[in-house]
Amino acid sequence: MGISHYIKEIGRGARGARPLAREQAADLFGQVLDGSVTDLEIGAFCLAMRIKGETPEEMAGFLDATHARLARFPAGTKPLIVLPSYNGARKLPVLTPLLALLLAREGLPVLVHGAATESTRVLASSVLAAMGIDALNAVRPIAPGEVAFAPTELLHAGLKRLLDVRRVVGLRNPGHSVVKLMQPADGPNVVVASYTHPEYATSMAETFELMQTTALLSRGLEGEVVSDPRRTAQIDGFVRGTRSTLQAQQPGTLSEVPGLPAGIDLDTTVAYTRRVLAGEAPLPDAIARQVDHIRTLATHA
Repeated sequence: MGISHYIKEIGRGARGARPLAREQAADLFGQVLDGSVTDLEIGAFCLAMRIKGETPEEMAGFLDATHARLARFPAGTKPLIVLPSYNGARKLPVLTPLLALLLAREGLPVLVHGAATESTRVLASSVLAAMGIDALNAVRPIAPGEVAFAPTELLHAGLKRLLDVRRVVGLRNPGHSVVKLMQPADGPNVVVASYTHPEYATSMAETFELMQTTALLSRGLEGEVVSDPRRTAQIDGFVRGTRSTLQAQQPGTLSEVPGLPAGIDLDTTVAYTRRVLAGEAPLPDAIARQVDHIRTLATHA
């Protein structure tokens, strides 16, 4: 069928573009994921959406198409805690593995999924591998108390191809939003999501409401879903799409976090994560509170 008629609607610029209905968005994105359109059409789609921006209805359609094609993890006895990790360390250590291991310590099954979108950063997958948690090569049940890492291409190869478009055009596209919002389990999920810009907080919240997602949403740490240990951010919870404020934002930024290393390299990050888990370094309060909120959401998922 092709997607040129959709590109004609969304490609008229920020003011002239028309939003797609949810069903149209699902059809468009499904064709992109299936690889049934040309590279030129994919590039036009990515650039048009970058200029226009996704509406919550369009994002819900993109997620509908994604969920229909994902390799889904089997339902377990407890909700699957989902931690997207696509940014890695910039100025502070990547602490998503610490969050994952703390949640597993609470008896929850935890899935970290991600792909290398930046070639120079230390990634959560590298930290987990250094701690003995290698990437999965097949979808399988995740046990309570277990942390697993799934490369994006294991979930869906077309989704990974879409993420890789960024390496060519240098701009994010709807795939980068989809991976932060999708629900990869066949049973209940608790999606832990983060934003870097306030406008994304609004659109992500509206998408969670449309998708009836159980999720935690807050400003993360340099694009990662773990709480910034220097700040007390607003945290919102969603239980099957119903929103509530779990934590109010407090002003101020700590100049120093006890025990947090200055280095962000792999060895330093692994050593710090091990020390916190062993009780040899203090667990940052912001992350401890985040664990509590996620655990509470899991009881209602």
